[in-house]
Amino acid sequence: MREFRGEVKSLELLNRLVLAPLPAGLRAGPVETLFNRDVYFDAPDRTLRRRGVTCRFRTRIDDRRLLTLRVEPGSGSEGGPTQLYEAEVTELDEPSALAGSSDPARRLRALIDPQLLTRRIEFETERRLRRSRPRWFAEAVYELCYDVVTVRAGGLARTFQELKIRTLRGGWPGLDRLVSAFRNDHDVRPLLIGKRERAEKLHEALESEALARAVHENRVVAVMALEQGQIALRHAGGTLMLPAGSGSGEEGCRHVLRTEFGSADGQIRLLGTVPAAPGRPFLEVWLVRRLGKGLAVPEGMQIQWVPLSEVVERVGAPVLHEPRTLAALAIAARSDLVPEWPNGPRPRGASRDSQAASPGVITREWAIAGLREGRPSAVEESALGLRDHFLNSQLSWLEFNARVLALAEDATLPLLARVRFLSIFRTNLDEFFMVRIGALKRAIQMGVGDLSEDGLSAKEQLDAIFIRLRSHLERYADCWSQQCIPALQAQGIRVRGWSDLSEPERVSLRRYFLDQVFPLLTPQAITRAPGYPFPVMANLRLSLAALLRDSVTGPLHFAYVKLPDGLARLVPLPDDGGLVPLEEVVRGCLDLVYRGREIEAAYTFRVTRSGDLELDERHAENLLHVIEEETKRRPYGLAVRIEVEQGMRADVRRLLLRELQFEDAAHVSTLGDADLFDVAGPLDPLALREIADLPRPPLQYPPFPGRRVLEAAKSVFDVVAGRDVLVHHPYDSFPDAVERFFVEAADAPDVVAIKLTLYRPGGRSHIADALVRAAAAGKEVFVFVELKARFDEERNVDWAKKLERAGIHVVYGLVDVKTHAKVGLVVRREGDGVRRYVHVGTGNYNAATAAVYTDLGLLTAHPELGADVNDLFNELSGSSRPPQVTFRRLLVAPEQMLERFIALIDREAEYARAGRGGRIRAKLNGLADADVIGALYRASQAGVEIDLVVRGICCLRPGVPGLSDRIRVISILGRFLEHGRIFCFANGGEPEYYIGSADWRPRNLRRRVEVVAPILDPDCRTRLDSILEMELADPTAWELGPDGGYYRRAASGDSRASAQERLMRLAETGRA
Repeated sequence: MREFRGEVKSLELLNRLVLAPLPAGLRAGPVETLFNRDVYFDAPDRTLRRRGVTCRFRTRIDDRRLLTLRVEPGSGSEGGPTQLYEAEVTELDEPSALAGSSDPARRLRALIDPQLLTRRIEFETERRLRRSRPRWFAEAVYELCYDVVTVRAGGLARTFQELKIRTLRGGWPGLDRLVSAFRNDHDVRPLLIGKRERAEKLHEALESEALARAVHENRVVAVMALEQGQIALRHAGGTLMLPAGSGSGEEGCRHVLRTEFGSADGQIRLLGTVPAAPGRPFLEVWLVRRLGKGLAVPEGMQIQWVPLSEVVERVGAPVLHEPRTLAALAIAARSDLVPEWPNGPRPRGASRDSQAASPGVITREWAIAGLREGRPSAVEESALGLRDHFLNSQLSWLEFNARVLALAEDATLPLLARVRFLSIFRTNLDEFFMVRIGALKRAIQMGVGDLSEDGLSAKEQLDAIFIRLRSHLERYADCWSQQCIPALQAQGIRVRGWSDLSEPERVSLRRYFLDQVFPLLTPQAITRAPGYPFPVMANLRLSLAALLRDSVTGPLHFAYVKLPDGLARLVPLPDDGGLVPLEEVVRGCLDLVYRGREIEAAYTFRVTRSGDLELDERHAENLLHVIEEETKRRPYGLAVRIEVEQGMRADVRRLLLRELQFEDAAHVSTLGDADLFDVAGPLDPLALREIADLPRPPLQYPPFPGRRVLEAAKSVFDVVAGRDVLVHHPYDSFPDAVERFFVEAADAPDVVAIKLTLYRPGGRSHIADALVRAAAAGKEVFVFVELKARFDEERNVDWAKKLERAGIHVVYGLVDVKTHAKVGLVVRREGDGVRRYVHVGTGNYNAATAAVYTDLGLLTAHPELGADVNDLFNELSGSSRPPQVTFRRLLVAPEQMLERFIALIDREAEYARAGRGGRIRAKLNGLADADVIGALYRASQAGVEIDLVVRGICCLRPGVPGLSDRIRVISILGRFLEHGRIFCFANGGEPEYYIGSADWRPRNLRRRVEVVAPILDPDCRTRLDSILEMELADPTAWELGPDGGYYRRAASGDSRASAQERLMRLAETGRA
């Protein structure tokens, strides 16, 4: 016996054997790690297997790819030896290799058409190899291979372990003794079948497990019938869905046609299949054209023809979120068989001069369903229990970002402002994938079955998101290439590619590359093998995937080059003002990186990874250190998206996707074809931002410094002691008001204490500098720095350390909650006692964002508000729990605010029922809390008039007959990001006004420390009233419909000035 193969019972045992001494006194050499991936191909009917033929594509760790064809005796001739045909191939992926020009590929084509072949078995082998090291000449030499084999099928993965012992040189001890030791000591038993046979059996078991639901449930055929740009949907119980029925294949499709359309005539084609999922059987999606009766609907049939563009816009709305329909439309959205798939949603007020689009079929269907189903009585019982009363929060966010994109498409705005909105659209989308898509994919990976507020599973939400998102990306590409690029060129701003450059320009850029870029590059080989050394591609780092060839006849290699951080994304040309993207420069100079190799192609791409941190706050000894460590891991989290430049070769896209699918061997990947996006514009929003920042004043918004609201000749404290001051940024100068408040406090000798919460303080801060001076002067300074502010954790850690070094008392955060409140307290000696001065705001203590965000703040010396804020800081500094005390005036989350808001809403409903009217006005960033929405519905039913300005996510459905008739929701977007929160309750003629940091979302009301303060001063109330009325009447606002769509008001003539523009004019005249 020269070789032994045995089964190792567990991975844990295998790992112990790798590290354990060898039996029989053998001395072991170092451990070497190898990887390879094997894919075996056959036709669905096992043609090759019946003929005794094995076809294998192997990828090795050194990026060599081998195609092997093994023909057993009797499979083409009687008897004879086994014939083995093997060749190293240059093709990158399996389909290309099977159809290539190698000897095994040519022989394979003599047996079968390669297009008929599919992956039958797929497994990876991680091998750790040790060789014994003889001490004397007669000692035997053995090679021990410790293999972990991972088999994948149907989205599942399983492993088995093997030990292989090879005799390299005979001698003592014999192989039998070695085998006996492993068998007796570790229960390693001999194997009678090979690795491929074991993998095949495990693969079949996995397939059976993956298909169990499809076997036990009937298959369903969903029919996507298209005629003249319209799609046939079935109307049933207030829901529109694709016609579907039990069955399979062409016969099942035609059965659905007969049942739903009255005729089986039509041109049909299979679009694709969707595996079974909880609540949904295995699904076949069929495309049908040229129906026998065209658009005619036979009497008694429940078919309704809807414009396909409207379906793409509104997919996921409650009237259009049936699971099979979502899954089928997701298949169609990616298929080349549906060329009429809309490139973008119908325009809804992209320009101020455009007419507002009217609600379509889906909106009307929802209104009809609302009347038909009698929702009012049901909502009284339970708002949360009726999921069709809610808009999906993920889709609502996408609608918000589409409104940002509409600003980029607005030709009436300054050109560089439009480019900035394009950059914001892309940056927003990056965060959306890191946070929201990451959470949905993690839920799928962990098997979490929770449903969204509107009743959709994580997979169903992803289907709806990706259907809508692709049309948004088409709009983005069109806006950049067809609108912005020509307009920039007309202004002398030219973005140029390498192929557009003259030879002298290329020479100049190659010098720049060698001097500035090349020293910062670290090119890496990509081997297509799982695990190391495949590089972990960092989050959102623009990179190049390069195809290299060692020589004319050598194999292709896949390489990865990450563009260096810290360099400008656009390189200016010295003479003509042109701008060359950095990736174009690196691509044009790859021959200087890979000298002696032929550069066949290079493509830009980006990988997006989940951005959530995994914090064990309850057991952390030092939260700051834990967050520091976790933020270092964020760039290498779960991959959730791959963006590639349009034109990337199909085999490179497949290779990139496949490698990222296998980078985490411990979990089944959630990446699929739907997660790979071809982007026809700039992949990196940093390039857009650099263009938007060009010093071209005529192409920008004119500067707006904001007005001074505090008398220069008086101290802040003298002003605030006499009256409350309401500030509205950026119309009121942040430096002149809020910064001045803290700077004067730091430098005033009669100030004894300053306390402050910091959530996103940003970079350089005059307020932080003032706090350091105050501490140096001996004042009591306390700062609560929230370290868990998403994506600002590292910066906030730096601020916490800096403030601590200055002798300031710093608290980092509370367990399991974030402190989002924006409050400051100054304690000042006056006469024989002290007086408290308070700032309560809606925005961060950050001068940079205060210049572009609209926020509100209150400066007051009101005794009860001062006492409340003092109690709040005592709670924050003295306990690790959220504030528990009862406050006199403040509304504080998470313990009291939700209950108080619902009580205020219910009070308006009581007034309305008593015939005393009732009105609620509110301005906020997001509305998603089910209890608040339920209270608003009840108030609407009671007769309360409700007007809401909600910038972003809104899960409430306004204007539904009998449910929310009296609720109106608008969204305002413009030059400044609307960030303020105002709450106004009519209170039977004695209105109450509040401002603060909280939105009506679960995270704000239930999982954060938030502060909302009443506005008591009559002049401040009058100003809030003016702001609300001006914004509610904004002629450029978007109105939310009951279907979740936003429809922009049609502004014209003198009335076209937005609320932001009017507020700026008032500020410039000193009347804001």
